[in-house]
Amino acid sequence: MTPLTSLASSADSHPSEHGIERRAFLATLLALSAGQVPGVANAAPSFYDHGNAPEFAGIDQWLNSPPLTMAGLRGKVVLIDFWTYACVNCLRTLPYVNRWARLYRQQGLVAVGVHTPEFPFERSTSNLQTAMQRFGVKHPVAQDNSYRTWKAYDNKYWPATYLVDANGRIQYRHFGEGNYEETEAAIRVLLAALAPSPSGRGLG
Repeated sequence: MTPLTSLASSADSHPSEHGIERRAFLATLLALSAGQVPGVANAAPSFYDHGNAPEFAGIDQWLNSPPLTMAGLRGKVVLIDFWTYACVNCLRTLPYVNRWARLYRQQGLVAVGVHTPEFPFERSTSNLQTAMQRFGVKHPVAQDNSYRTWKAYDNKYWPATYLVDANGRIQYRHFGEGNYEETEAAIRVLLAALAPSPSGRGLG
């Protein structure tokens, strides 16, 4: 893991490639900490560069979407939610994921649920589809019965949230319930880096 201070150093050393984007990203973080990002208060998230987001691997079925790839999602902010429908903690988190997927989709957020089953009955596609309908899941869901995507992320928890920036880097992680304000603040920061600057230049 690379601390955010190292990101700043990296940005300054490569101005021709990612310097402008990284400086804008850091400026947005400073604005957030100062309470200057609209709609977000007292929820400054902790960012680290956790490296490139692994590709989706070994997916049995894609639901609510054609197959997606991390490469194909470059330029978007991607929220990856590892969940399973018999996990109470996951179901308590799901309304927040559903809301973020709906609220921020037009701004460039793509939410992807990675459904990795804990119990054998959760491997059933029809059971999963029934659960998705019951709990109002309308964003893409990857059925990860073989645990290959789970293992690619070295994930160990249900639920687990990963936020991937427009360059395909994991910038934020949260395991378990809670921290919803902080997670939403992180989403807003990453999305703000996609927006055009006042000078008209893209930030991400």
